[in-house]
Amino acid sequence: MTQEKITDACNGTICVPAPEGTSITAAYTSDMLSDVMAHAPENSVLITIQNHINTVAVCTLVGAKIIILCHDRNVPDDMSSVSAEEGIGIITTPLSQFEASCAVGKILQNT
Repeated sequence: MTQEKITDACNGTICVPAPEGTSITAAYTSDMLSDVMAHAPENSVLITIQNHINTVAVCTLVGAKIIILCHDRNVPDDMSSVSAEEGIGIITTPLSQFEASCAVGKILQNT
């Protein structure tokens, strides 16, 4: 699954592009970064409202490739620059975490 497919499914906006060829095979939804560190699978998209650089750091630890920020959360400049440096894509969406999870889940079921 590509960043473009995820963005379309979530009616979102790409704020930081994922590196060319990034493929997503799983998803994880949580606002507790310790939970993400313990359970998020590699090559996943993280669905959250946590819009800060610690979210990017956790994604690099677990191998998550894209962050979806729900409820149209803004992407702070420091998060954007660190995410680009680390090769983590960021999408914003007006959807809630539940709605975004359902949208991404439908795509995953069809791949």
